[in-house]
Amino acid sequence: MFTFRPKLRGALAVTALTVALTGVGAGAASAADWPPLTAGAHLYTGTHGTGTATTVDLDDLGTCHTLSAPARSVQVVSGSASVVLYQGADCSGTSPWATGSLAQSDLPWAVLSYRVVPA
Repeated sequence: MFTFRPKLRGALAVTALTVALTGVGAGAASAADWPPLTAGAHLYTGTHGTGTATTVDLDDLGTCHTLSAPARSVQVVSGSASVVLYQGADCSGTSPWATGSLAQSDLPWAVLSYRVVPA
């Protein structure tokens, strides 16, 4: 009876992603100093998407990854995955921070590890 929902949900996610990418591509003022949004996920050692970038494998669900240098910002463009970030190595810490499947943000604190989860 509700078999249409996954298709509708997927179509809405693609539409929202297209609208968001179009807005950023048009030069939205709040995102002017960030790297352009592209499909995938990246962690940056600096704020506003600066510094050294680490590419996150969004297909590697559930595996904990420890970074060689702390990340201070994140970009995620995915219709199906998000990233949970941890203050400590080996996905430890008292306050994990989760992105959405479309995110561009400076992190509230430096993170040392992450894991990819379904959105």
